[in-house]
Amino acid sequence: MSEEHSTADGEFERTPVPDRALLGAGKFWGMYAGEHAAGTEFMIGPLFLAAGASLQDLILGLLLGNILAVLTWRFLVAPIAVAKRLTLYYQLERIAGGALVKLYNVVNGVLFCFLAGAMITVSASAVGVPFNVFFRVPESTFAFGDTSFTLIVILVGAVMTVVAAAGYQTVARVANVAAPWMLVVFAACGIVSLVQLQATSAAALREGAFWSNAIAFVQEHNGPQQFSFWQIVIFAWLCNGAMHFGMSDLSIFRFARSKSSGWAPAIGMFLGHYMAWLAAGLLLAALLKTSPELAVGADGKISANPGLLAFQAVGWTGILCVVVAGWTTANPTIYRAGLAFQGVLPNASRTTMTLVAGAVATLAGAFPNLSAKLLDFVGLYGTILGAMGAVIFVDHYLMHKFGLSDEYANRTNSRFHAPVLIAWLLPVGVALYLVFWQGLFAAYAVVPAWLACGLIYLLLSKIIQRPVAAVD
Repeated sequence: MSEEHSTADGEFERTPVPDRALLGAGKFWGMYAGEHAAGTEFMIGPLFLAAGASLQDLILGLLLGNILAVLTWRFLVAPIAVAKRLTLYYQLERIAGGALVKLYNVVNGVLFCFLAGAMITVSASAVGVPFNVFFRVPESTFAFGDTSFTLIVILVGAVMTVVAAAGYQTVARVANVAAPWMLVVFAACGIVSLVQLQATSAAALREGAFWSNAIAFVQEHNGPQQFSFWQIVIFAWLCNGAMHFGMSDLSIFRFARSKSSGWAPAIGMFLGHYMAWLAAGLLLAALLKTSPELAVGADGKISANPGLLAFQAVGWTGILCVVVAGWTTANPTIYRAGLAFQGVLPNASRTTMTLVAGAVATLAGAFPNLSAKLLDFVGLYGTILGAMGAVIFVDHYLMHKFGLSDEYANRTNSRFHAPVLIAWLLPVGVALYLVFWQGLFAAYAVVPAWLACGLIYLLLSKIIQRPVAAVD
């Protein structure tokens, strides 16, 4: 593909981003604030409560986990992104070969579409509230919701897809405009919930009886569960494992002028994955105290309806916030998925592939049960996609130190570099066995799979590669 074709829409999918297209740090702070102060926070916060996490463990665990997440973005992803200025997919193609990357890109794109689908579901839950179309969670994972809700999902998904297809700068612009307002609404939801819970005094907050009572109410209907301090830490750190350990955000930070933009995820972690998760958990606790019948589904179980939770706290402002929050999160996720699909069909335009990704995400959003399983899903997709990031890390930092060639497939004109596939599939296969058949909490597998993948790739490369002098 010629450079003119690959840069026609200013996205530079198969060339390094030139200096003229680099963006200042403000673009990244706004995007991460918008992406991670998201509609799904209205879902994840209540899931912590429903899983039995104590308030003290949640406050301290989220603090530690989010610090680890920010450090991973800053010191793992940003330096490689600024050094190479390539998308994850093209960089991986140069290491693993085009044939192998096509397989990875399909897996990557589909998983990102399912994640974006959950965000579309959340936004649709808010759009439906004024029309008395409510978010219902069917028993089967792949079962559609009510017909009216499905139609709203299609409408919301179409709008989000069009914005994502317009390109990264449009995605960032939408996030910059929406993020400050959304964060204020998230904080307002938490404050209103505390008032409704009569938990505005320091003594009431320390005692946390309102939280314990809510957990007891949920588990009376849903059955006993437990979510430990370390589960909270690991989840907060690795719920975005595909984006930092998996290096997906190389595609974002390749536009950064300097590595310091790698601190930008901090605003999303501490205002979105900290303050917003706590506020959303408080929303469910308040609803269970003031109107518990609204939280009990037809099956007698408690489920979090994000749009309804926000509406009960701050009215129409809450509905608008859930819609926009889902929008600003789904946009960059669909954008990433579009880049992945373009890696499968490089002659297709990024716009076309983004529209395909949006269609898949919208279909996934029509299955409400997927969003109700976010605590498990994000750990799973972090394990599958995160491991491959170790290949990029090893290739960038360690290959020359061990007398090996980096970007081996590109140097040898290979379309399939077997060590990458073996290094990826072995640890991920073991991890999936432990998750599905041994009941391991999915997020626990992310780091071990990443380390194992990097080590196996380095060892196999040492065995298989010809000397550097022969390929340079």
